[in-house]
Amino acid sequence: MNTFTSIAMRGALAVLLILFLCACRAGNSQEQKPESRTPQRNPFEITPERSLLEQIRTGRPKWAEVNNTLRVAGRVEADAHRIARVSAPAAGRIIELEVLEGQAVKRGQVLATLYSTELSSAQFAFLKAYSQQQLAERAVARAELLVKADVIGEAERQRREAELQQASAELSSSRDQLRVLGMSEDAVNKLQTTRTVNSLTQIVSSIDGTVLERKVTIGQVVQPADPVFVVADLSRVWLVADVPEQTAGNLTVGKDVEAEIAALPGQTIHGTLSFVSAIVNPETRTVRARMEVPNPERKYKPAMLATMLLKDGAERHRLVPSTAIVREENRDYIFVQTNPKTFVLRPVTLGPEFGNNRVVLDGIGPDETIVVEGAFHLNNQRRRLALQGQ
Repeated sequence: MNTFTSIAMRGALAVLLILFLCACRAGNSQEQKPESRTPQRNPFEITPERSLLEQIRTGRPKWAEVNNTLRVAGRVEADAHRIARVSAPAAGRIIELEVLEGQAVKRGQVLATLYSTELSSAQFAFLKAYSQQQLAERAVARAELLVKADVIGEAERQRREAELQQASAELSSSRDQLRVLGMSEDAVNKLQTTRTVNSLTQIVSSIDGTVLERKVTIGQVVQPADPVFVVADLSRVWLVADVPEQTAGNLTVGKDVEAEIAALPGQTIHGTLSFVSAIVNPETRTVRARMEVPNPERKYKPAMLATMLLKDGAERHRLVPSTAIVREENRDYIFVQTNPKTFVLRPVTLGPEFGNNRVVLDGIGPDETIVVEGAFHLNNQRRRLALQGQ
């Protein structure tokens, strides 16, 4: 067999082998049947049971003119123009306390009694100045007689008159010092008449109001600069709020505002802004605003928590009831009806709250129907079916 014939036979065998392998592969491919796959269920879609479907109420978002309202946390404060910080008239020790915090007091009412050595020293100085003034007056009277009798000269009389003027000035200064230390004019006159030193003085209220703070106890030593009581007239109070800087641009004095007190549900306070700060707090980035509130019945108490409602101009928005909103994983959702018995949970962007409604900013078309009642129960069934893999 020559070389050419050998090569031809080898080529023919190779071709037959290739054809055989292709036939085997074709047979195997025909024997394997394609796998059937079940379409994956949308976890946000649900076809509720008939009993639940009967409880669901559907509808469309409603268009309405609404005022944009900003809710800002606030608090009740005493009117700073109606607060008196009562301090001790002299350094001394508290020996009696007459009032407690929250008690109503009148102007001039005794709040505490103070034992003061400073007061007794001032009284002693007053009595000494009074005696010197009396002696100087008698010396001047004698000088008048002696000048007429030509016993002393005019210069001596003038010297004695100068001493009288100095004694009178010292007496006036001592009297003023006693008034500064809390003694009334009647008490000073009584001291002048009886010449009896009294080391007790009283701390009295300077206004009609309510005792907000009592900063001392019996036996405590106080100084004139120390505030002992804080008394406030609560017939009118402030409602103060710190408004975020980015929303404070439209705040002006006289702007109409409303407020709600957490301790008095159902009551809305109407008023106007009486103050808007000219500066921004650099630490909190807020602007302080306040409204003045009449408080004849003392219902509003300092430190009560409140909410101030700041309203802007009316705008047209789409509203949905709060019952249509589903809150899940820090996002807001609404069920949209895709056919008479099928609903899809769709994420939405919501705006401010107005009563029992919320503004819808994005996520729902203008003609789409949504679940307005029963969304909570519908979502519970959707989640249960998702857990069961149905």
